[in-house]
Amino acid sequence: MLNSLFIENIAVIEKSEIELFSGLNILTGETGAGKSIVIDAINAILGKRTSRELIRNGAEIATVYASFSEVNDIVKQKLDDNGYSLEDDELIISRTMSVSGKNNCRINGRPANVSFLKELGLNLINIHGQHESYELFSPETHIKYIDNLAGNSELINEYKEKYKNYKQLKKQLNDFLKSESNREQRIEVLGFQVEELENADIKIGETEELNEERRILMNVEKVTSELHKAKNILDGSSTSGVTDKLDDVVTSLQKASDLNPSLSEIFNRINDLYYELQDCSNEISDSIDEIEENPYRLEEIEQRLDLLNKLSRKYGKDEEEILEFLENAKVELNKLLKFDENAGELKALCDKSESEAKALADRLSDVRKNTAEEFEKKVKKEMAYLDMPNVEIVVSVNNCGLGEIGQDDVEILISANPGEDPKPVSKIASGGELSRMMLAIKTVLASTDLIDTLIFDEVDTGVSGSAAQKVGMKLKEVSKSRQVICVTHQAQIAALADSHFLISKSVRDNRTYTDIKLLNYDGRLNELARILGGVEISDTALAHAEKLMNDN
Repeated sequence: MLNSLFIENIAVIEKSEIELFSGLNILTGETGAGKSIVIDAINAILGKRTSRELIRNGAEIATVYASFSEVNDIVKQKLDDNGYSLEDDELIISRTMSVSGKNNCRINGRPANVSFLKELGLNLINIHGQHESYELFSPETHIKYIDNLAGNSELINEYKEKYKNYKQLKKQLNDFLKSESNREQRIEVLGFQVEELENADIKIGETEELNEERRILMNVEKVTSELHKAKNILDGSSTSGVTDKLDDVVTSLQKASDLNPSLSEIFNRINDLYYELQDCSNEISDSIDEIEENPYRLEEIEQRLDLLNKLSRKYGKDEEEILEFLENAKVELNKLLKFDENAGELKALCDKSESEAKALADRLSDVRKNTAEEFEKKVKKEMAYLDMPNVEIVVSVNNCGLGEIGQDDVEILISANPGEDPKPVSKIASGGELSRMMLAIKTVLASTDLIDTLIFDEVDTGVSGSAAQKVGMKLKEVSKSRQVICVTHQAQIAALADSHFLISKSVRDNRTYTDIKLLNYDGRLNELARILGGVEISDTALAHAEKLMNDN
């Protein structure tokens, strides 16, 4: 329930606070006093689109605060899911708008974005304005009335999942079948690619290793020359080499250590070094022989690197990407070679998914057709009460094939006068009839609507006399189970208020100001008399107003 509303710098409202109550809250005032501005402020709290034009002239920012209590479980769950907590079961929403276009939204003091505010608002307040009646002109909106009355949300969500799965499989099948015309050509291309890559027998890291070996072989003459120098230094050629000299050292140290055991450690070290140098000499010889025994290795490496470079340009920048391409090509080739088998499996899955979606769509259709009859009877009864006793309501439910919310095309048809065939609402209903029809629908759907606060903005447009009285009584009835806020110009409706607010406009210091105040008994009496009799309040108007109030 909406407890209070604080408005600052919204259009002609400089600063105003309204404390609202349960039951039927009525807002009245002269045309242009600012009643619609209050609705605009509430829309801002609900995350609706706002304009900088809404900010009061001369102000930099405009602010709206709203306090709610006893919010429904859907709102509580959404708050909890998004990390917001309720303090003392109170929900406070604020929105600040600046001339720069920036918005600052908060929920219980914590920042929030406008999209979440809008999502939350859909479950806090339902606003029905004059423009909403024109929803009835759009047949595509009619199905939601039937679904709301039937409580189809769970079944629709289940259907949507099945339908989504069916659409995905259908697309896969269509894409698969489209490729059939190019299948043989594609098989030939893939077969060549797989054979080429498998024959290449690529190894990860191969290019790096080959480039290193290539660099060495390109310097083979220099390497061989230096190896020969090293070999000659170690072994000697015309003169004794390092190993020969070291052999003499070892012999001398051995003799010395035999005579003086303390020299045995240095003898052992020099002896080990001698054998280590001999091993190094042998390895140098092996390296010289290996280089000389592979005179064509450089050419082999150049050819292999050329092949790898060519494959890299075609299939991927490195060995990993090339091998990944190979695996994907093999999988695709296998699918194409098993085309008939795979197409059959995919078609079977698609047919099964379509059958599952169709079964749920059939269930939805049955529920909608049964609910349509209930809807017709209940709305007709409500409209008869609202001084349209001869109206006929027919809900047409036709199969239009599987779609996003089922297979049904739903349209409400109306006949306002006896003997006329029911026709689309846009061809029959007047403004007053539209308002009463929408109120009748809202009344019928009230039992299924979890939203705690309903706002009717001039729902009495085009209605007067006893019809206006009936509209007021219907609003009063709805207000017994939820909070109702109604903007009206009809005294018959205003007289039924549990709480009556007057919205008035004044000019001070060449500025326009709007004030909102809760009326006491005498205030209500005078306001009803004004609505009935105009600017000059007569005794007759006061007497009529008092009778209206006392009769209710």
